[in-house]
Amino acid sequence: MRIAILSDIHANREAFDAVLEAVQNLAPDQLVLLGDLVGYGPDPVYVVEEAADLARSGAFCIMGNHDEAAALGRNDMTENARVSIEWTRKQLGREHLDFLARLPLSLRSEDRLYVHASADRPEKWVYIREVDAAGRCLSSSDARFIFCGHTHIPAIYYALPGARPIHFSPRNNVAAPLSGLRRHLIVVGAVGQPRDGNPAACFALLDTERHEVTMVRVPYDHEATARKIEASGLPAWLGMRLKIGR
Repeated sequence: MRIAILSDIHANREAFDAVLEAVQNLAPDQLVLLGDLVGYGPDPVYVVEEAADLARSGAFCIMGNHDEAAALGRNDMTENARVSIEWTRKQLGREHLDFLARLPLSLRSEDRLYVHASADRPEKWVYIREVDAAGRCLSSSDARFIFCGHTHIPAIYYALPGARPIHFSPRNNVAAPLSGLRRHLIVVGAVGQPRDGNPAACFALLDTERHEVTMVRVPYDHEATARKIEASGLPAWLGMRLKIGR
């Protein structure tokens, strides 16, 4: 079975379309959207409606912290995020906000758990940026594989019972092996706002028969997205960071 896992689309239509085209060519058995459909980007209506169509076709779709903020009107975020969410709420209709509000915080499928941030109290939106946070995430579930996003930086943590997880930085477009003896926490990177220095969109492709996961990178027209961000009146930094992948 092959599963394509996308996270942190952030209303970036150009990145989302480029990734969906790549996913279509790979023809996986399952598609998962790990949350943060909106926030930061200039096309929230398009992305929410596309995600809703995919969900109706069988894709799993999880809530992210920006989705929650848009749905509930939260404003306890960083300045750029707060301004972006206020702008996003003005673009979305009631049906879009209701769709975001109904998304689950996590979803279990066989031996895989999907969650936007940490499985350790998903509603707290904890970042997995180091080994201790990865350990708490792994300890909160018995799933053999946990997939999350939120940090926008791809990573894999391998764990044996009673031992601290081991961090691994996966290479772009190179399959990383998954151990039959270990549990795994896989941070899938970002479609719409990568922050690992590479502006190309990123998603994960899991192959359960080959026991491997690949961080697939997809170049897209980030200049077009940056121009739309500027034209919409969103903070200029949100367009600049797309060009440098930060």
